[in-house]
Amino acid sequence: MINRSNTLDIQTFLAQDEQKDLLRILTAGSVDDGKSTLIGRLMFDSKMIYEDQLAALERDSKRVGHAGDEIDYALLLDGLKAEREQGITIDVAYRYFSTNKRKFIIADCPGHEQYTRNMVTGASTANLAIILIDATKGVITQTRRHTYLVSLLGIKHVVLAVNKMDLVDFRRERFDEICKDYKAFVTQLNIPDVEFIPLSALKGDNVVSSSQNMLWYHGKSLLEFIETVHVSSDRNFEDLRYPVQYVNRPDKDFRGFAAKVASGVIRKNDLIMVLPSRKTSVVQSITTYDGELDHAFPPQSVTITLADEIDISRGEMIVHPDNLPHIERHFEAMLVWMDETPMNPSVQYYIKHTTNTTKARIDSIRYRVDVNTLQKSDIGFLSLNEIGRAIITTVKPLFFDPYTLNHNTGSFVLIDPVSHNTCAVGMIIEKLSSNELSSKISHHELAEKIDNGQCLISPADRLKRFNHNGFTIWITGLHGSGKNHLAYLLEKELFNMGANVVLLDGSTVRSGLSRELDFSNNDRAEHLRRVAHIARLLNDQGIITICSFISPNNDTRNMVKEIIGKQRVITIFMDTDIEVCKKNKPLLYQLADEGKLHDLPGIDTPYENPADAELVLELNTNFSNIEKVIALLSEKKLFPTS
Repeated sequence: MINRSNTLDIQTFLAQDEQKDLLRILTAGSVDDGKSTLIGRLMFDSKMIYEDQLAALERDSKRVGHAGDEIDYALLLDGLKAEREQGITIDVAYRYFSTNKRKFIIADCPGHEQYTRNMVTGASTANLAIILIDATKGVITQTRRHTYLVSLLGIKHVVLAVNKMDLVDFRRERFDEICKDYKAFVTQLNIPDVEFIPLSALKGDNVVSSSQNMLWYHGKSLLEFIETVHVSSDRNFEDLRYPVQYVNRPDKDFRGFAAKVASGVIRKNDLIMVLPSRKTSVVQSITTYDGELDHAFPPQSVTITLADEIDISRGEMIVHPDNLPHIERHFEAMLVWMDETPMNPSVQYYIKHTTNTTKARIDSIRYRVDVNTLQKSDIGFLSLNEIGRAIITTVKPLFFDPYTLNHNTGSFVLIDPVSHNTCAVGMIIEKLSSNELSSKISHHELAEKIDNGQCLISPADRLKRFNHNGFTIWITGLHGSGKNHLAYLLEKELFNMGANVVLLDGSTVRSGLSRELDFSNNDRAEHLRRVAHIARLLNDQGIITICSFISPNNDTRNMVKEIIGKQRVITIFMDTDIEVCKKNKPLLYQLADEGKLHDLPGIDTPYENPADAELVLELNTNFSNIEKVIALLSEKKLFPTS
């Protein structure tokens, strides 16, 4: 007969398990330091391995193991075939287990330098890092690199696990020597809590229970430490940051704003402010699937309603009015480059920050950090796995805090606008001070330039941004010669090739800027003078300008070149027979033939063929003419410039 008093209540068990605190752990170390073995031993000795897993582990240990006749616990984590064959970890392996006191998610990260981005991914959510050191090797370059990355990512708790103590006869002197070397290095970094534990992952010493081989060590075993380490205080409960993710409208009577609380505590009846509008209201309710709450805190996901009808959308942030984040477009950040394609400073990347997405440019790289030596060097861009300090400007303001104060509002990712790959992850250091802004005019020479109406953006900067300088393509020819058709097709083609291009044609300009002018020789010259000045201004801004105008005489065209600059004008002549032009514009030429229209070039006003045209085209297929123009620009290295 079953004793029901001793029968496990599965619902009670699940309820208790759900209430357990979750600790996210990162393991890092050099190749063969024993990370995977340690975690495997931790799971094995914690009785978290099922019988079928154990049987498979024993079988695989004999086939591909590296522990001799003993069980190779690393195989519990090195799940990728490539990892098993090579005996190394190349991807981040996540494993879950629990004890009576706590739940754990362990990220086993690769040790190789070329997998820095993988380690950063694994560390991004970790509360604690276990850094392994081979007792036979001591503190090495990889140890310093992993510790720096842990510090960079803001992990406040570190366990230095000195592994393979069995290979140094469990000597206390060797352990103390390693601890001394590591302390000398770690004091340079911002890691407030460091614990030192000697152990042997292969033999199980100080992994789950205290070692009988190291009675001189009086501290906790690894499992005891991670079960009791206090991490809840690491969360920011002071600064309310509620980045709106979704506007919840299930019916006409309910309008709530759903989000995961990034930091701080939000309560019913709290006075809140919405950014960027700065409108205020009062929290009316805090709703979850299980019902309403009086308050919410990180990392809870809730829906709140407000007492007032305020227009709020995704990407906006709810805060307390007396505790605002930085609202800025310019900031400094540490970047870890994650993409195989190197950074291109001229590209505008997408930046994803909390629930907000906008475009951003990387203004400059202040320095690159060598992750092995921590040495800083000047560099113009970052490549895969490189880390640097950058100045970034966004299109619209972000609502952020320094990463050291708030991980959720101080972190972001950069996304390639073409491939949509995640290019980089970033940790915001601080906003730029006013005297550091690129737009700040403090130098006497810059102020003098402004007074004289001189541009502060150099042609070199514009060339870097657009991949071309500004110049004018002047297309001339009779009415009906095909110059407008060519001009519009050319504008589209250059735009598709990435050029910054603008088109000006006669009818468009005359409808506005020159609407009071007629078609007499004097007014036609004034009309083209105005067009030339517009083209010059556009060229000064690095813009390719296409001008489609009859411009019937050489004197006027020479005036245009003098205004724009002779070296910046490419003249194209549409050499189309007058009879063909009449067929293309029959009504226009009919009016001229009947004497109802005057000053029409080629009829009652002479048209002078340009003798200095760089390109003379016939009205055949405009697509072949486009190819000829593009070839000319390429030959002259006007566009593309390289």
